[in-house]
Amino acid sequence: MTVSVMLADYHAPLHAKALIDLLDAYASDPAGGGEGLCDDVKRGLIPAMASRPDAFSVLAWECLPEDGGLRPIGLINCFEGFSTFAARPLVNVHDVAVLPGYRGRGVAQAMLARVEEEARRRGACKLTLEVLEGNQPAMRLYQREGFAPYALDPAWGTAVMMQKPL
Repeated sequence: MTVSVMLADYHAPLHAKALIDLLDAYASDPAGGGEGLCDDVKRGLIPAMASRPDAFSVLAWECLPEDGGLRPIGLINCFEGFSTFAARPLVNVHDVAVLPGYRGRGVAQAMLARVEEEARRRGACKLTLEVLEGNQPAMRLYQREGFAPYALDPAWGTAVMMQKPL
């Protein structure tokens, strides 16, 4: 299997469709909450992402040998934040999605490498992400790729991701 990994162009219809389809598949998966995207999100996501200079996405495509076409198989959405302790940007890896038939084949690693390349180009000091503790395959992947729990002082423990819906 040959995989092509690239930054998504939110203005390219093929990329926009791939992003929505892959994110909908991820949202429908138990690891993504088990409920697909609603129609309002499907309509509004691409224009919203395109309007944010802090957003970028990476798409992975399987190169089809029979006709030279491409099949979308993976997605990472990222958003730039800011580290006050480093006075530099950081990049939050927000969604990591690989279609089930392609998991465990290096697709996520290739996309994370492209994310890191873009983060370095933007002058970011670090990558951040959140992962459900029960998603052990993802936890192992992220650890292999150099991610680790975050702590300023081990005596205070590691950071805990929390949310407050609005």
